[in-house]
Amino acid sequence: MNQIEAVAKQLQISEAQVQTTLTLLEEGNTVPFIARYRKEMTKGLDEEQIRELSEMYNYQVQLEKRKEDVLRLIEEKGKLTDAIVAEIKEATKLSQVEDIYRPYKQKKKTRAGLAIAAGLEPLANVFLKLPRTLQDDEILAYACEAYPDKEAIIQGAKDIIAEKITDKQNVRNKIYDSMANYGKLVTKIKKDAEDEKKVYQMYYAFEGRVSSLQPHNVMAIDRAEKEKVISVNIEINEEYIQNWLFTRFAKWEQSATVDYVKEAILDGCKRLAFPSIERMVRSELSEKAHDASIDVFSLNLEKLLLQPPMKNKTILGFDPAFRTGCKLAVVNDTGKMETIAVIYPHQPVNKVKEATKTLVDLVKKYNIDLIAIGNGTASRESERFVSQVIKDYNLPVAFTLVSEAGASVYSASKLAIEEFPKLHVEERSAISIARRLLDPLSELIKIDPQSIGVGQYQHDLPVSKLKERLNFVVEKAVNLVGVNINQASATLLSNVAGLTLASAKSIVDYREKEGPILSRTQIKKIPKIGPKAFEQAAGFLRIEDGKQPLDRTAIHPESYDVAKKVLQELRLEVSDMGTDKAKEAIQNCNRTTLATTVETDAYTLDDILDAITMPLRDYRDKYDAPLLRQDVLSFEDIKVGDVFEGVVRNVVDFGAFVDIGLKEDGLVHISQLSERRINHPSDVVSVGDIIKVWVYKKDEEKHKVQLTIRGK
Repeated sequence: MNQIEAVAKQLQISEAQVQTTLTLLEEGNTVPFIARYRKEMTKGLDEEQIRELSEMYNYQVQLEKRKEDVLRLIEEKGKLTDAIVAEIKEATKLSQVEDIYRPYKQKKKTRAGLAIAAGLEPLANVFLKLPRTLQDDEILAYACEAYPDKEAIIQGAKDIIAEKITDKQNVRNKIYDSMANYGKLVTKIKKDAEDEKKVYQMYYAFEGRVSSLQPHNVMAIDRAEKEKVISVNIEINEEYIQNWLFTRFAKWEQSATVDYVKEAILDGCKRLAFPSIERMVRSELSEKAHDASIDVFSLNLEKLLLQPPMKNKTILGFDPAFRTGCKLAVVNDTGKMETIAVIYPHQPVNKVKEATKTLVDLVKKYNIDLIAIGNGTASRESERFVSQVIKDYNLPVAFTLVSEAGASVYSASKLAIEEFPKLHVEERSAISIARRLLDPLSELIKIDPQSIGVGQYQHDLPVSKLKERLNFVVEKAVNLVGVNINQASATLLSNVAGLTLASAKSIVDYREKEGPILSRTQIKKIPKIGPKAFEQAAGFLRIEDGKQPLDRTAIHPESYDVAKKVLQELRLEVSDMGTDKAKEAIQNCNRTTLATTVETDAYTLDDILDAITMPLRDYRDKYDAPLLRQDVLSFEDIKVGDVFEGVVRNVVDFGAFVDIGLKEDGLVHISQLSERRINHPSDVVSVGDIIKVWVYKKDEEKHKVQLTIRGK
């Protein structure tokens, strides 16, 4: 119950919500299912809240277990006191518990440990008592082989004091507080640094308050340090810490041992405490930066996956290249590949005339609606070529730039080879580019999420943590949209709540053998789909042309009887769903009275009414469709103050990168994203957004532009 209370407090929800949600998870329910179909039990918690709740609870359980272990281990050593028990109970982080346990751990061989083993601890305790006098013979009484003379004995005693004082929890807390809240992180370029492109130039001589460092700063500093470009340390008011320690452990200046204690304190701070706690603070900074970067990556990925599909369009995928030629692939409105071609419109081959004819013929023969151009090498040159052909031949077609991130990974994958065994990698890539425009979700889920470049410093992040989070995002997106069971691939189906890759393949095999699935009830007959899997998945699996109209909607089969009662009370037929008649009836109804009449809760009723209003609603329709163009820009064309429509390609801590049609995406710095102060660029923009931007600065040398959305 302590863990539940802690989670409820952190998430600012009730303990009952936490308890209920945990029970649902323990019963084997998936996060999408709970978020969608158990709202009445969780009081409307969404996917992200349920994920956070689960993670926090698991952390609290882990924390509680570690506390119990540490208390037991300290007690076994006979060192447990009421004060230590209180400290451990009050700890809110695993790192705090480990720091409390630190003095009682079995240490490696340390200078203090060697001195204690030689019997010098009683002398160290004498020093700490600050006696008025201490004779040489009292010190020499501790002489041994390892510590044969007065100087060595005193040094051994000082080593013990240094470790003993800097192991004290109140001392470490004081130093930690100084570093974490008042410290300054300082970087300096190394003498032998290699940074030819000056990637880390801003960190050659950087200073920043530890408490206000931005995640992207921390990530860049960590990487620059790892690549041996800079040195990093945290500066604090060491004199203040030392004086604070002197007043507690060396306050009687007349003592014969006070200088020894002071020397031990200085040594303990410099050699033991400061480096140890600096590592802890740096580790916490990195962990927070990792978490923030994973948040950014997952949010960007979600927006990318949820870009609206270009429904009922025939698309030509254009994979640009110079020497090896541009690969073209035509896919129809279902994603089926119609034909493949290769053209050489660029240097060094430069067969512009032949390339033009091929492109024009393809557009006319297949009635191409859109051309999707990959944003890799030669993309802008390809845009100019396509734009010119459209203009010269007055073709009724538009083009847009599509992110190629991960396309090469997919094209060489086992999945792509199985689908197109006779095609080359680049040809598969052209198909993938076209499909990314046709239906981004269906295509992008085939790729390892880590290969989709919409993050910051993604290669520096903890792999397992990143993978777990991104997989959650993929599952969330798939279930928000829903899946057409008769068209979806096994890969797409495997991300539906309750399904595995094995059960997804079973659905595909069943389809191929028995023909289209005509009802959700029929799903129960498919091998490897048990009762629990059906319960979890059924609401997310849509049947477009089945026997039961409700199977097209997001209404779960368990609520069909309620849905029929709702239709009856509203004097509607199932065939009325989605019509103006249904919308008017729902607008005029009293939802509270209706919920009581049909004996259901407000959450379920709202979902049923939404489904009746728009039975085929696509969650993705709320987002901007891709920005289509028929012309291109050159760097020379633009000037400061010009206004353009652009597509947000990536969002990072310090701003957003926007494609306005130039070779390089322009940066809208966080300071130029809003008139008011914002915490993060994602507060204002998301990947895929179409926004109006002004050219703020133009760098002629680097051919880059800085943009603003705040106007001229």
